[in-house]
Amino acid sequence: MDHLLGLLRVRVVRGVSLAYRDATGSDPYVVVRMGGQQKLKTSVKKHNVNPVWNEDLTLTVSDPTQPVKIRVYDKDTFSRDDKMGDAEIDIVPFVEAVKMNLSDIPNDTIIKTMNPNRHNCLAEDSAIVWKEGKVVQDIIVRLRNVESGELELQLLWVDIPDSFMAYGQG
Repeated sequence: MDHLLGLLRVRVVRGVSLAYRDATGSDPYVVVRMGGQQKLKTSVKKHNVNPVWNEDLTLTVSDPTQPVKIRVYDKDTFSRDDKMGDAEIDIVPFVEAVKMNLSDIPNDTIIKTMNPNRHNCLAEDSAIVWKEGKVVQDIIVRLRNVESGELELQLLWVDIPDSFMAYGQG
């Protein structure tokens, strides 16, 4: 088993201008995956292409080189759920920021800013920030493989106490 580094809390904040999959809009929900085993989903928001979730999904991180994969689906009652786009988030810079042990820097210090490029799904610059004793990154991703849509997300790192680690190994 890989060494567990910590927990990554992915807050799915909201969707913006998501694609229409039904006449009334869509009934979107978000699936967050990492690695082979972890798959978490938000609730379904009925008839809403600008849904607000504000839901936290927590992933365990042992291999930060694995991207966080995000997919949006339209919930259908009688047929397979339609895809409404996807995105990937590279968490390597985020985990590197976590490893810096930044306990003595001022609140709201920007550790690193990620810029949108051809290899990522960022819709705009995304800052990794030291906020109230935690490393936080607000991200807006532009969904791929779909006609429109963006998702606002926030990453937050949760350290695992050593006592939990020792206990977990036993």
